[in-house]
Amino acid sequence: MSFQEREEHQLIREAVRKICADFPDEYWSKCDQEHQFPWDFYNALAEGGWIGIAIPEKYGGSGRGITEASIVLEEVAASGAAMNGCSGIHLSIFGMQPVIKYGSDEMKEKYLPRVAKGDLHVAFGVTEPDAGTDTTSITTRAKRVGDNYLVRGRKVWTTKALDSERVLLLTRTQEKHQVARRSDGMTLLFAELQRPEVSISPIDKVGRNAIATCEVVYDDLLVPVEDRIGEEGRGFRYLLDGLNAERVLVAAEALGIGRAALKRATQYAKDRVVFGRPIGQNQGVSFPLGEAQIRLDAAELMIRKASWLLDRDEPCGAEANMAKWLAADACFQAADQAVQTHGGFGYAREYHVERYWREARLQRIAPISQEMVLNYVTEHVMGLPRSY
Repeated sequence: MSFQEREEHQLIREAVRKICADFPDEYWSKCDQEHQFPWDFYNALAEGGWIGIAIPEKYGGSGRGITEASIVLEEVAASGAAMNGCSGIHLSIFGMQPVIKYGSDEMKEKYLPRVAKGDLHVAFGVTEPDAGTDTTSITTRAKRVGDNYLVRGRKVWTTKALDSERVLLLTRTQEKHQVARRSDGMTLLFAELQRPEVSISPIDKVGRNAIATCEVVYDDLLVPVEDRIGEEGRGFRYLLDGLNAERVLVAAEALGIGRAALKRATQYAKDRVVFGRPIGQNQGVSFPLGEAQIRLDAAELMIRKASWLLDRDEPCGAEANMAKWLAADACFQAADQAVQTHGGFGYAREYHVERYWREARLQRIAPISQEMVLNYVTEHVMGLPRSY
């Protein structure tokens, strides 16, 4: 095993950092406060070809793996963009994997080049108010009517719904009591989103306010059968295939936020003089920052291991979940300590660490909570009885 970073990965980091340098913390603070989608940043990444990094070359992408995609997202977050930057591009980089793997040739040719170019924005409609993490209990119904599906239901936490043309929408085509397994009878559709039959309402939330997260109501939306991804009734399996990749990418984003917070905290600890000396000279300040560095570096090792396995199509469920847990934990500890290091100024927006803290807190909840990761590890790694 080699721990030396490949030259290609170093070049990716340098190229992404160069783009991000034009979008300082002040840009992200403004987008967050004014609830504005970061279009200039998004377009700059799209022009550089980074949106399509994980889309096959045949469809206009770069055909790279999850390792390369994770590096891009880590660098975006570490630039100070945090989740306001990553969430604007995350779904375009990762969300189309079900289409890549299971979509028809016509669907791939029609949509993937547009996503790679940055022209087509896509949202992900899975979570529901009364189902939460229990995805098999969703009630959004897709009824087959001739050559269409008639969709009725409600989703929450649909990121980018206001700005997206289409949504990867998980529905039930058979009720749960009608199938042998709870995960059967679920169908994934690539539906139009900006339609009169669709009502989109932004959710007022603590952070990541440049990217709207919404409640979406589908009131008899017609979706053509050709916009179905794969076979009817197998949508849940298609989602599962991409969960490990999502865990790794989210972990990389958390790592980047932690790096950004630690960088600011360290500089402040050097510059801030109290009682005639830099506060970083005090072990009460320096030791927690050192611990944050250790935690982040340890999380990075698990991220790299998980992405290495994933890109080789080897089993990595344990590693991907552990990477997410470790990175989310390290990210929040680093951001929290950054606020603490700044003292009262950590609560002031002008120092930006409060924004990192708000976005770091999200990592411990989404897309899966720390507790659900522990459920996975205790059951599938340690062999303990399932607890839910």
